Amino acid sequence: MDLFEKCIQQNTVFEGRIITVCDDRVELPGGRTAGREVVHHHGGVCILPYDGRYVYLVNQFRYPYREVVRELPAGKLEKGEDPLPAARRELREELGVTAGSLTDLGLFYPTPGYCDEVIHLYLAQQLQFGDQDLDPDEFLEIEQIELDQAVQEVLDGAIPDGKTQAALLKFYTQLQRSK
Repeated sequence: MDLFEKCIQQNTVFEGRIITVCDDRVELPGGRTAGREVVHHHGGVCILPYDGRYVYLVNQFRYPYREVVRELPAGKLEKGEDPLPAARRELREELGVTAGSLTDLGLFYPTPGYCDEVIHLYLAQQLQFGDQDLDPDEFLEIEQIELDQAVQEVLDGAIPDGKTQAALLKFYTQLQRSK
């Protein structure tokens, strides 16, 4: 069965610094048409810093939720930016860390029903700690937590951030399988 939907009309409704919102018309596999509201985003990176025992989270106020969220270091990509250097940049800015090794953990689609954002997940190891280099509008606290505890907190619902859950659980599963 052909599941592809063909865009037949695209109407940009809003164009901002971070997102563009479109109201599209698509042709469905059966020939009928439907509307699709789509948020376009340049994507991001999420980095799991691991020193062999601990992972490093950041506590950061997230305005849409009106709460402080515990999550792995992460950041937006600029249009056309390569994710690997962006991961190194975000790790240095948010934690003050340089990683001797960055391993690709794959992709994460946070909201495929209406947004095309892709988050590139990385494992950072061989960590060298230095000074943070936060953006002027960035305020966060660093938290060191044992990997097993972080995974348990994901399972208990204490870490609700999706990209953090995906990276932690994926890495933890890979680690357990390699034992």
